[in-house]
Amino acid sequence: MRLQVANARGAPTLGITLLLASLSMISPLSIDTFLPSLPTIARDFNITSWQAQQLITAYLAPFAVFSLVHGSLSDALGRRTVVIGGLALYTVGSIGCFLAPNLGLLLFCRVLQGMAAGVGSTVTRAVVRDMFDGANAQKLMSRMMFVFSLAPAAAPIIGGWLHVTLGWRAVFGLLLAIGATQLVVCSLLLPETHPPSKRIKFHPLTLLRSCWQVAGDRAFMLLAFAAALSIAPLFAYIGSTPSIILDVWKLKETQFHIVFVPVVLGFMVASLVGSHMAGRVTRPRQIAIGFGLLFLSGGGELLAHGFADQHAPILFTQLMLFSLALGVQLSNPVLSLQMLDMHPLGRGAAASVAAFIVLGVGAVTMGMIAPVLQGDLRLLAWISLAAYSLAWMAWRGGQALNKGRSSS
Repeated sequence: MRLQVANARGAPTLGITLLLASLSMISPLSIDTFLPSLPTIARDFNITSWQAQQLITAYLAPFAVFSLVHGSLSDALGRRTVVIGGLALYTVGSIGCFLAPNLGLLLFCRVLQGMAAGVGSTVTRAVVRDMFDGANAQKLMSRMMFVFSLAPAAAPIIGGWLHVTLGWRAVFGLLLAIGATQLVVCSLLLPETHPPSKRIKFHPLTLLRSCWQVAGDRAFMLLAFAAALSIAPLFAYIGSTPSIILDVWKLKETQFHIVFVPVVLGFMVASLVGSHMAGRVTRPRQIAIGFGLLFLSGGGELLAHGFADQHAPILFTQLMLFSLALGVQLSNPVLSLQMLDMHPLGRGAAASVAAFIVLGVGAVTMGMIAPVLQGDLRLLAWISLAAYSLAWMAWRGGQALNKGRSSS
């Protein structure tokens, strides 16, 4: 029993869109759901807020490292095998988080979750390009992101109410239920899109060589850093959300949606717009529009917080977060497709290297930089604008190198 992936016109079906989007949801759910619980976990284990924030680092660091493995493994073993194996490990890690009697075991099980969760975000990109080309691939990526964007909005709301009602362990119980459900559904429905005839030899040196070849492509690496730096401010805001909500704005654990809802609305609107743009607007133009919205967000935040003694109204910050999400969602899926198209014979490795860079930057931003900022919206504004500027320069440089390679 496998899902039909394309309709009579060759376009992606609703079923495959929902399945791939739900796999991509695992990562944001694993981060955002328990953010409202961080202060309570710190009190229960008698640790500082910075130490509690390392529960994010313990997840994101192995997530980034193992994203190098997932895509390359899927090139050798097949997409379906790697996804199902990763979901099994994620479920085991979730059981450990739910039952952990101390901080050490909780951190270890978060590492297990991080090692496995990348199969959703990394391998699904390769699956999209296995099945579709051109506008259909771009439409599927945009539609997946539309569904995927529901997770960051729902996660902190559900997590906050679970925390208040049943305690922080219930939040990890939810992640356990999600992982187990995904494991069953993918075992029954996920098709294999990378047949044995197209697979590379399974050998660690072969996999390493494949990733190294991709990493040696300067145009690819510039685009990867453009994607990572453009989304880094969003990681910074997410990592700072507990401080912003609880300390700066003096709100409650059940009000994290004030930050996440405008982000999700931006993702959803941009996904619909991006799907409409596919085949109508060139990829470079769509990316340029996305960067324009990012600069609008960073510039607005800087004007509001960078030169003022008091914080701007919450509504203004929400509008700037909406613009940030619009910009990220219009530019990043197209950047991902550009990077995958650079290495058509090693899409898994390309997806892995790109994910490693984005997630590595995200791990440093959320685990190391965000705790130091302590919700300082002024510093967040300055950092955001600097990141967008570097991302723009990296994208322009990557574009120039890629054009030079194509014309030679």
